Amino acid sequence: MKKALLVIDYTRDFVATDGALTCGIPGQLIEQRISSLIQTFHTQGECIFFLNDLHQKQDPHHPESSLFPPHNIEGTDGRLLYGSIQTIYEKIKSQPNVFSIDKTRYSAFAGTPLALLLNERGIRELTLVGVCTDICILHTAVDAYNLGYDCTIYTDGVASFNKTGHEWALQHFKSSLGFTIKND
Repeated sequence: MKKALLVIDYTRDFVATDGALTCGIPGQLIEQRISSLIQTFHTQGECIFFLNDLHQKQDPHHPESSLFPPHNIEGTDGRLLYGSIQTIYEKIKSQPNVFSIDKTRYSAFAGTPLALLLNERGIRELTLVGVCTDICILHTAVDAYNLGYDCTIYTDGVASFNKTGHEWALQHFKSSLGFTIKND
């Protein structure tokens, strides 16, 4: 079975200490796991998808505009990947199995070509990492479940600014979606 790694919203605005909508230290602590998984998937020749939130400056029509402060605005440094992940991405981005997709909703499947690209490549097994566990990871996971993908989520590969929501989402992935949760 072919696999893919989905690196979701691991951007400066969501992770850096001074990010516009940061989960801060919890997000920073998962950098090593994400880096390790990218290296593993890359070495194995598996697909890697970098799925990043994209917003327009002062967009009153986007549903998140009334929920969160402006973040991941097009053309800003806040959209760059956080820390060593940006460096790794720059080194591998030209590879045919590495994709960068902008998303404008919580789920990486909503309004993007993600499902089409996965299906074209015969991918049925996904590993999800990034932020925030109880928002974009959760909504992507539910869509993946509804589309019939098998998923793995590393507890040290996802984070949130809401500890209660993070823990609830991890339990939901396991008990309601039947996903594999790894703690190593």
